[in-house]
Amino acid sequence: QVQLVESGGGLVQPGGSLRLSCAGSGFTFSRSHMNWYRQAPGKERELVAGITSASAGGSTNYADSVEGRFTISRDNAKSTMDLQMNSLKPEDTAVYYCNAAIPWFGTQRYYWGQGTQVTVSS
Repeated sequence: QVQLVESGGGLVQPGGSLRLSCAGSGFTFSRSHMNWYRQAPGKERELVAGITSASAGGSTNYADSVEGRFTISRDNAKSTMDLQMNSLKPEDTAVYYCNAAIPWFGTQRYYWGQGTQVTVSS
């Protein structure tokens, strides 16, 4: 079955850095678009960054709020996706979720990891 496992969350001071990782299994990772979402308390889940499949060129996109500070990457050989987060701000505090958009008979199915907490505080 499809599994997405996030790691790398924690507590960091403002201005600091963290690197999140997502390990995928049970599906063809390289053919799937991959995304990072986050959800802060009392707010809706929002897209942070996305990276397309290998066949689509691995292009990336970012939310305006993280552009220039966060970098998404993927290693298709290892079926992993990372999110390097620099210059972290208190407003980046949220649970971060790995998301996979897996091709399925002309459409896509979406799967989620369990989430990892990121807290930015002094």
